[in-house]
Formats: sequence, structure tokens, C-alpha cells
Amino acid sequence: MADQSRIIIIKCDKCKSKIFKYEKVGRGHILRCYKKRILEDNSVHEGKIVKCSCGNKIGVDKGRFIKMNVVHNV
Repeated sequence: MADQSRIIIIKCDKCKSKIFKYEKVGRGHILRCYKKRILEDNSVHEGKIVKCSCGNKIGVDKGRFIKMNVVHNV
């Protein structure tokens, strides 16, 4: 069975503002956001560090993707 994509909104864990509109493919947690799948980007880039406008670190730019700081809500 082929994985279907869906559009999700990624928000800052600290201030809840919208960071990315992202095309998610497959199941599981978002460990990487591939740049070609980011449909809307509201993040702030300081060198390779990717942050929310509130200053919260979201991830690290690794070239083709952003390695996310993962917080698993249980």
C-alpha cells in the first residue's frame, strides 16, 4: 500500500506560532523536514540554526533537510 501525503502545520512548542506548512509523507514522527516539501516557511535562520520568531530553536539546517529538535508529546 502506497503512503499518502498530507499537509500539516508545524508550530513552535514554546509560543505555538506557525513555523512551517509541510507536506508529510508516511507515518511516524517528524525527525527531518525536507526543504522541497516545505510549502510555507515562517522560521528565522541564524547561520545553520533554525528558530521560531520567539527565539526557540527548532532545528539545524543540514542542506537538503532541517534536522528537527523533536519533542514527543505523550
